[in-house]
Amino acid sequence: MPARPARPALIAASIAAALALGAQAVPAAAAGDAAAVVSRGVEIPAFYTPPSTLPEADGTLVRSEPLKLALSLPSIGGPLPGRATRLMYKSTDAGGGPVAVTGAYIEPAAAWHGGGPRPLVVVAPGTMGQGDQCAASLGLEHPLRLNGETVSVGYEDLSVYRLLARGVAVVVTDYAGLGATDRLHTYVNRVDEGHAVLDAVRAARSLESASVTAGSPVGLFGYSQGGGATAAAAELQPSYAPDVKLSGTYSGAAPADLTEVTEAIDGSDLAGALGWSLNGFLQTEPALRPIADEYVNQKGREALADLSTMCVGDALFGYAFARSSNWTTTGQSLGDIIRAEPALQEFLAEQRIGRLKPSGPVRVATGTSDNLVPHRQTREMAADWCALGGQVDYEPVLLPNVGDKLVNHFGALLADQGEAISWLTDRLAGKPAASDCRTLPLQP
Repeated sequence: MPARPARPALIAASIAAALALGAQAVPAAAAGDAAAVVSRGVEIPAFYTPPSTLPEADGTLVRSEPLKLALSLPSIGGPLPGRATRLMYKSTDAGGGPVAVTGAYIEPAAAWHGGGPRPLVVVAPGTMGQGDQCAASLGLEHPLRLNGETVSVGYEDLSVYRLLARGVAVVVTDYAGLGATDRLHTYVNRVDEGHAVLDAVRAARSLESASVTAGSPVGLFGYSQGGGATAAAAELQPSYAPDVKLSGTYSGAAPADLTEVTEAIDGSDLAGALGWSLNGFLQTEPALRPIADEYVNQKGREALADLSTMCVGDALFGYAFARSSNWTTTGQSLGDIIRAEPALQEFLAEQRIGRLKPSGPVRVATGTSDNLVPHRQTREMAADWCALGGQVDYEPVLLPNVGDKLVNHFGALLADQGEAISWLTDRLAGKPAASDCRTLPLQP
């Protein structure tokens, strides 16, 4: 459905940001369906359709196959920057049920010079969209997809390749329902994402072709949606995956308080993300459906269906600066409805990150001018972790407000990524981490 057109200058800036960040998406199909799944003109490989039954143990490999990296060079010792394998592994969703998650493991060609066994880092992607064609593992194979129906950009390839260059093995998770065609992606769901990140470690370790083992140091790396996923994983690790010891976690611009993030995204360049959130929440918690039926009008229902197969690029073109008040029967914004409905408040409170002490040292970065995933709520997550006794390296990224929320948000990603990777590789090499908890109250 059409949405209010975005101003040309901001669309250009948004697309430029998307090329630096990412975008992708596709529709879901029933497990075991023999018919090819096609999302916005992109045929999803049969590999991504889960079997009807899954293994019992979390992190168990369901299947794997070689994956050809689009950005790769041949060499005597093998392809550069490494040899990739497509993965499907079993995880557990927020409802306690089994879920198939896809992703990719890359064995680096470069040697690890940090001492000890080769480390492993899970890259948790930032916002890709909700269509299966947007999965980060597909972005490694097709970094840019423009077919007239979808705009898909594998922007996480940059962080993956920077880690590989340091001799770090990388496993990328697609999250629940992004890539795997049996369900809708549960966008920014704390438990689904945290579990998918931790089980990616287990899956990578079990690959016969992988050099990483149970003795390999493990790190987590994510920004935006990925920052929320790695933050959730660091909180959930002690109870969900005690066998996965974390040497360090990078959480950039984490959407820790979804109520506050919802208010900020509404009417912004990335307003389409509201649709991805709602779609995912309704799949996770069907008890919320009567509330949606009461408040979402026909225009809103059409938008939710449309967005369910979109990538970030598509949403920037189709829904930039849309307002949720146009999607409701009452003319209220989504934020207004959340304030009026205790069931929504309770659900979002359960998604809050910062209530559990994270495992191992964490680096929390947030742009001080970020008003898309607001700086304040990410900073509050860091402060909450400090109060719980966490070891937090807090990094406020000082950048000017350029007047566009999307650029403000992704500017900090580009400004901090190099230092974040250096911080994480230091932890993987066994170097001690500092904590800013004592000085955090004095920092912006």
